[in-house]
Amino acid sequence: MTSKAKRILVPTDFTKVADCAMNHAAGLAERTGAVISILHIVSKQSELEEARVKVGLEVERAKQWADQVNVEPLVRVGSVYEEIGNSASEIGAELIVMGTHGMRGMQFITGSRALRVITNGTVPFIVVQERNIGPEGYSNIVVPLDLQRETRQKVSLVADMARYFDSKVHVFTPREDDEFLRKQLENNIRFAKQYFGERGVELEATIADVDSGNFVDALIDHAKQIEADLIAIMNLSRGNIFGVLGVPYEQEVITNEAQIPVMLMNPRESATGSGWTFQ
Repeated sequence: MTSKAKRILVPTDFTKVADCAMNHAAGLAERTGAVISILHIVSKQSELEEARVKVGLEVERAKQWADQVNVEPLVRVGSVYEEIGNSASEIGAELIVMGTHGMRGMQFITGSRALRVITNGTVPFIVVQERNIGPEGYSNIVVPLDLQRETRQKVSLVADMARYFDSKVHVFTPREDDEFLRKQLENNIRFAKQYFGERGVELEATIADVDSGNFVDALIDHAKQIEADLIAIMNLSRGNIFGVLGVPYEQEVITNEAQIPVMLMNPRESATGSGWTFQ
């Protein structure tokens, strides 16, 4: 067992959503004992000094949410699409918590650009809007379940998160009329029930009233109904989070109108790849 501190990276552009990302990171760090690194990226070397001052102020401001958590500044020069992932690798971050401005605004972390940053990364992201973490953290986590082999990776990462917050996991699947595909989905539900049950995580499984064509809307509606604190999705095929379900609406999930945070994971090449474990 290593004594090396776990790390959470928080990119900031000094806006309200970046404050919300810091707020979520603080809640996570308090539960996991992680160190938080606040990252700002500038495009020119001449901007470094000013950026260091501003990030230093952000570190001080972070104490309002995490007075017992170690928060460190980090400033880099380059492209945000590359440097967020590079910085995460450099410090050994297990998780990146990032704010998004949804479909509005001109900041670099708007919904569509957030996807590009995430796709270039190798560790899980939690993407937040203007909604702070609740007093109980992520008590209710919604997991859309698909037919991909990466489902097992997603379930593993969600189980790790659920144990920290004593969460209830809500598995949500589309209605499937094809008998073969329906049996596959049923098998995945059984797997999830067994997997979470063995780890002491409460699970509730729901089959949507709609097929895959309207699944995203149903997913968001279900998340709102159960007052979800987090939606966990997998970035399959580097651009289609629902894989064979064929729902190319990542932005719609990430920028959902209920502002529910989204944990988004890229598939790992092997079980030994980087990811949220904190074990």
